[in-house]
Amino acid sequence: MSATGSVEELGTRSARARALALLRVRSRATALAVLPAAAAVVLFVVGAQGYIGGAAWETVRWVVTGCAVVVLLAAAGVAVAVARARPAVSPTVALTEAAAPDLYRLVRELADRLEVPAPSAVALTPDCDSWLEDRTHPAARPKALGGRRVRRAPDAPVLVIGSPFLWWMRVAELRAVLAPVVAGTGPSAHPDIAAARRFVRGLDAAVADAAAPGRGAFRRIPAAFVGRIATLLLRGCRSHAAEMERSVAAAASVRAQGVDYGLRIVAQEQVGLAYAGWDRLLTRVALPAWRMGRWPSRLDAGVVSALTELSRRDRLAEGFTSRLGERPACDLIEEPGTADEAASLLAARLFHGGPAQSGPGWSPVDWQQYPDEVVDRKWRTETARLHRVLDSLGVAASVSVGAPGTPAVGGSAGHTLARVIDHLALPGRNAEELAARIGAAVARDEAAEVHGVQGGAQSAPGTRPGEQGSGPSGTPAPSGQKNGTAAADPLELWGSVPLPLFPLQPPRTGTELLADHVVAMVCCAAVDTAGAAPGLDWLDGPALLVDGRRGSDVGGPVLSLVEDGDAEPLRSWLSAVGVRADKPVRLV
Repeated sequence: MSATGSVEELGTRSARARALALLRVRSRATALAVLPAAAAVVLFVVGAQGYIGGAAWETVRWVVTGCAVVVLLAAAGVAVAVARARPAVSPTVALTEAAAPDLYRLVRELADRLEVPAPSAVALTPDCDSWLEDRTHPAARPKALGGRRVRRAPDAPVLVIGSPFLWWMRVAELRAVLAPVVAGTGPSAHPDIAAARRFVRGLDAAVADAAAPGRGAFRRIPAAFVGRIATLLLRGCRSHAAEMERSVAAAASVRAQGVDYGLRIVAQEQVGLAYAGWDRLLTRVALPAWRMGRWPSRLDAGVVSALTELSRRDRLAEGFTSRLGERPACDLIEEPGTADEAASLLAARLFHGGPAQSGPGWSPVDWQQYPDEVVDRKWRTETARLHRVLDSLGVAASVSVGAPGTPAVGGSAGHTLARVIDHLALPGRNAEELAARIGAAVARDEAAEVHGVQGGAQSAPGTRPGEQGSGPSGTPAPSGQKNGTAAADPLELWGSVPLPLFPLQPPRTGTELLADHVVAMVCCAAVDTAGAAPGLDWLDGPALLVDGRRGSDVGGPVLSLVEDGDAEPLRSWLSAVGVRADKPVRLV
């Protein structure tokens, strides 16, 4: 046996040993549950044979019997609760073989080359990761998974692939990245490892079910008892489960070394690059659109532009753009645009909490429309909010027009940048009160938008012509319809868990919100008075274009004004760009 084979066998043996240790935890718990019953049986047998007798032994026998019945009933209840608990399932976009025959063929050939069982299906996740997921639990099997031509064992795990990988990576790179993941189906097929994983997942699901809110006292007390027992068992399993998974991963990695090993090093570099670009795209580009009630419908296509721009700016990434002439992995999907749209909507739901379908306040936006329909609208919405708050504070149109404390000039005449600068530059730290008012206004508006989006999505499930359509066979359309029938909701198994599941950013402070609003006011003034235009930077999101190019950053001068009351840096910036601060700006 080769050295590689020996290392793989050692890892597999270690995983099996840890699996047996996990199963022994289950056996000990079972033995502990039947121990009172065994004691009761012994007492009855001994009493029937005449070895013990008398009232005292009779009392002991019936007390032990009563305890045995209670313990057995409790154990049965815990076992039923663990068996019925739904394990956590990652929200994904289902992809059948009919929708991606080339991708399934690649995975099948990879499994044959590794001599392991092929995954039962393939799904996409809007994240930079790939893994195998067991969905053998009846409640965890999405209706759209699998196709007529899939010939795989029903217990084989599902291969979940990060959708950004498909658009950024080339076919050979994707195969190299998936090799160690697919190799994990070998250990997963071992009965002991599979049983141990089911045991741990069941305990974890039982703990989660016990912590779910919304139960009455009649159901909360038994659920708390089940959760307590499951938590104790999980503590006894934690170290064994971690070691088992590490051993499985090690064995799979060793087995995959014979598949494109040299290319895997380059592919792993692409994984790190993809993660960096994807994170910037979500936080800087997608998040502002989601907050405006729009979701970019081509996030995965956008990640290619973001990563290309990152490669251009980062000298360490030089040469990566030459890969773009090779065949992208998204060509393995029959209709990549529809799959991208479904993954983009799922990303909006996971990271922001948008509804499952489009509505009046929740609609898709193309990248070509992004500057006008997201950037410009964002700036003018925040500018309008800023001036509403100034009106509520009784701030004059500008210091030069009215004395401080006099009512603001009504109409659009008071919507000037000079009004904002003069107010923040006054002594007395007016920024603190203004920041608090802005924070409260943002909270109210966001709450109203969430309520309106949810209500609009429920009452108006239809979409405008050309925005959405039925997905290809096996790929759910973003609107929730597939070939005229309802498609499976990727978040259906999460029940009443509040969205977003994975918030991208912590709540913003009042000072941060005020700075954002002042920046928006500056950008609106630049667009209306200096001929600038809204634009999109793939790595930084909304950008101000001056003479067709991105202008110098205005964030620093604005922070000087907001935090220190120093208006000179901002005035210098405005003078350099040619912005008229005394001219009113157009609001939404």
